[in-house]
Amino acid sequence: MKVSELINNGFEMITLPDGDREIDGVYIGDLLSWVMGRARQDNAWITIMSNINVIAVATLADTACVILAENVDLPEDVKAQAEIKDVNVLKSPLPIYETAVRLKELLS
Repeated sequence: MKVSELINNGFEMITLPDGDREIDGVYIGDLLSWVMGRARQDNAWITIMSNINVIAVATLADTACVILAENVDLPEDVKAQAEIKDVNVLKSPLPIYETAVRLKELLS
């Protein structure tokens, strides 16, 4: 599934510089050093963290997108950095677990 396809399925776009990127799995985590070492390339990364370091970790791990659960907002300076670094960022109104379940349903 492409990242852009999530937008029509309950996820809100924050940044979408590479919407054709394919999602190949899901990773959930908020401890950035843990995510950096364990998230895989092309994973959709679900988190509630929204600081500038999320963009750095998403870039290093080469995730397909970051999904901010629980209606977490992305500050404008972080949004600008995500655009510069070509990091797709989406938003979900659901709690983390329900966001993951929804994503799993879509990927199956």
